[in-house]
Amino acid sequence: MKTIHTIAELRETLAGYPSAPVFVPTMGNLHDGHLALIRQARGLADEAGAGRSPVVSSIFVNRLQFGPNEDFDRYPRTLERDAGLLAGAGCDILFAPDEAELYPEPQGYTVVPPDGLAKLLEGEFRPGFFTGVCTVVAKLFNIVQPRAAVFGKKDYQQLMVIRGMVRQMAMPIQIVPGDTARAADGLALSSRNGYLSESERAEAVQLSGVLKQVQADVKAARQQGQGTLADIDRRAQDTLRQCGWLPDYVSVRRQADLLPPTAEQLLGQEPLVVLAAAKLGATRLIDNLEI
Repeated sequence: MKTIHTIAELRETLAGYPSAPVFVPTMGNLHDGHLALIRQARGLADEAGAGRSPVVSSIFVNRLQFGPNEDFDRYPRTLERDAGLLAGAGCDILFAPDEAELYPEPQGYTVVPPDGLAKLLEGEFRPGFFTGVCTVVAKLFNIVQPRAAVFGKKDYQQLMVIRGMVRQMAMPIQIVPGDTARAADGLALSSRNGYLSESERAEAVQLSGVLKQVQADVKAARQQGQGTLADIDRRAQDTLRQCGWLPDYVSVRRQADLLPPTAEQLLGQEPLVVLAAAKLGATRLIDNLEI
C-alpha cells in the first residue's frame, strides 16, 4: 500500500491505473467496521478484472463537521496504526492529507444539503454537521474521482444525505452501503467507543438492545393492528433514561426519507428504520436498525 499526503501526487498515482478507483473515506482511528468496508471495496474493485481498480481510502479529521463544543481536538489520530490495518485489508492507496493540503484557504464554498433531510435527527442536534460532511465528501470525490464509494449504514442519515448529493449533482459515482459491524454483544462499532470507561462499555450495549425492542414493538403493533408511534418512541427513550443515558432521540422513521410514518404506514408494510442518538457519560453514541 502507498501512503500519499498531497493532491498532486494522488492524482499522478491514480492516472497510472486503467480503471477509476473504489473509495472509502474515513476519519481514521479505524476499527473492524472500517476494515469491513475496505474489504467490500476490494471486492468491487476486483470485479473490474483485467482493468483492476485501486482501492483508495482517506483519513482526514474534518473540522467542518464538528460543532464548537464537540470532540475535534481530542478525536484520536492514529495514522501509523491505521495504515497497517488498511494494508492488511486490501487497500492500495491511503490518502492522508493535512488540513493545509485539503483546505489551503478558508472553505468559503460549501455544499448545503436540503433542510428536509439535513435538519432532522442528527441535523437538529448537530447544526451544520451535514454541510461539513457534504463539503468534504464532495471535495474528496473531486480529488479521487472514484467510480464507486462505500459508506457504512451505521451512519444511516449520512448515507442518505450523500446519496442525495450524488444523485442531484449528477456525480458519476455508485454509492454502496456497508452493513453495520457489531461487537459480539451487539454494540455497533464506533471510533468513539474508545472514550467509554469499562463500566460504560458494559452499559453501552443497552443502546442496541433498545433498538431491538423498538423493532419488536413495531412488529407486534403490525400483527395486532394497533399501536402508536409516540408510545413506541417514548418507551424506548424512557428505558435509556432509566439506565443513566441522556437520549437526543430514539425515533422510528420511513427508510425512504426519514420522515415519521403515518399511522397507516406504521401498521402497514412501509419499510421503516429506528434511529437513536444518546449520551452515556461524556460519550455520544448513535445506532440504527431497519424494520
